[in-house]
Amino acid sequence: MPAVSCHLFRHGKYRMNISGSRLLGVLEKWLPWIVAALITGCAHYPENVRLDEYNPEEGYRFANLNYEDNAGDWLVVATFSGGGTRAAALAYGVLEQMASTEISSGGQKKRLLDELDVISSVSGGSLTAAYYAIHQDGIFRDFESAFLKRNAQEEISRRFLRPSNLVRMASPAYGRINLVAEYFDETLFNGATYGTLLRSGHRPFVLINASDMSLGARFEFTQDQFDLLCSDLSRFPVARAVAASSAVPVIFSPLTLKNYAGQCGYTEPAWVAGALHDRASSVRQYNKAAELRSYLNAPKRPFIHLLDGGMTDNLGLRGLLDRIISSESSPGMPHLLRARPFRKAILIVVSAETGPDFSQDLSERVPTLSQVVRAIKDVPINRYSFETSELLKNSMGAWAKRIGMGSHPSDGQGSPNGVDTYVIEVSFDALRDDAERQLFMSIPTSFNLPPETVDSLRRLAARLMIESPDYQRLLRDLGS
Repeated sequence: MPAVSCHLFRHGKYRMNISGSRLLGVLEKWLPWIVAALITGCAHYPENVRLDEYNPEEGYRFANLNYEDNAGDWLVVATFSGGGTRAAALAYGVLEQMASTEISSGGQKKRLLDELDVISSVSGGSLTAAYYAIHQDGIFRDFESAFLKRNAQEEISRRFLRPSNLVRMASPAYGRINLVAEYFDETLFNGATYGTLLRSGHRPFVLINASDMSLGARFEFTQDQFDLLCSDLSRFPVARAVAASSAVPVIFSPLTLKNYAGQCGYTEPAWVAGALHDRASSVRQYNKAAELRSYLNAPKRPFIHLLDGGMTDNLGLRGLLDRIISSESSPGMPHLLRARPFRKAILIVVSAETGPDFSQDLSERVPTLSQVVRAIKDVPINRYSFETSELLKNSMGAWAKRIGMGSHPSDGQGSPNGVDTYVIEVSFDALRDDAERQLFMSIPTSFNLPPETVDSLRRLAARLMIESPDYQRLLRDLGS
């Protein structure tokens, strides 16, 4: 066999000439490293797809989901907070209770769950919200085994340690959060995209919330938001939205979106220029307008990096509050509500937030690094969540009255303009027994909880909902 000469590689000034008899040995030694280098250079996050042409009537929007099966005079909104599996289990327990609550609508017996119009969610709560949006009642069949009682934390950690994934994560364009998204997609969402939700046509409309790393502002996965990027949400995997909502800083990397702004014919809303011109009239509107316009500047922001939604709104309430305070900043939902009369506005706030950690106050020692990091992360979030919750409760009655005008003017029944509002809170703070409250607040934020803890959270959700004064008032008003 004649000798074969190959120039496999050059290192500095040296060239290696390899004969056929040594080729296999050299390949066996160097090929894995060559392949690894190639994979590292090629590994890239899945890009969001460019929107060919902006159309405000198409895409995943509240108005494009069917509500014929919902009562025409009800608006039911739920918000699911962050908090890992703790939050997912508490939200799941609320859905179970809603499914067991029978109401009468239009002479028909229905479940309160059947009237659910919107879920706004963050982090762990987004897992429950998205799973229900995709699987509907199938959630009661298999969500426990698929996620709640599964050690997702260990399974995700194992993925991080696979040699092939270590190589992928060595790429500057591929972070840990992409492996989390792959895990969610394979185990929970089966490749579902927002187009899947749109084609099904079922409510609830799901607002999955993340945080814009640069702006420190809320970023929601709706076509209204993606229009700013000239990107098509209908082709975006739901799993990636949930992963972005759960991208806890340091533990997970941010999730990256490509900004195609200026390539689809999107027109900036008229209110933006007015708000930017007259800052003094409304600082809130000015800030919203500045945020919106920043996305339209693709040369300045060609990429958008997203982190855990809890950093900007851990209750999932902020998007609703923005819509209540200013209908102009997001026209889709308020405009539909004016077109669809309703007499009852029901808000169910599910909060799995924990309380302050006083353990470091028992010692004069300098707090540990982990205690300091937790304080930096939790204290501002909890304080901001409290203020948001109070502001929403104070604003909801006036908002319902304003939206209800023209729907049922002065019918003389119930609240002004015939609109009754109910705010049903499901949170650990509502527990009267100090020991029980501390027990639930001490449940860690992770993707792995003992099955008995999951069951305790489910039962607690139902109990807190039943004990809520506004839930009891709702049942009385319905004659249930």
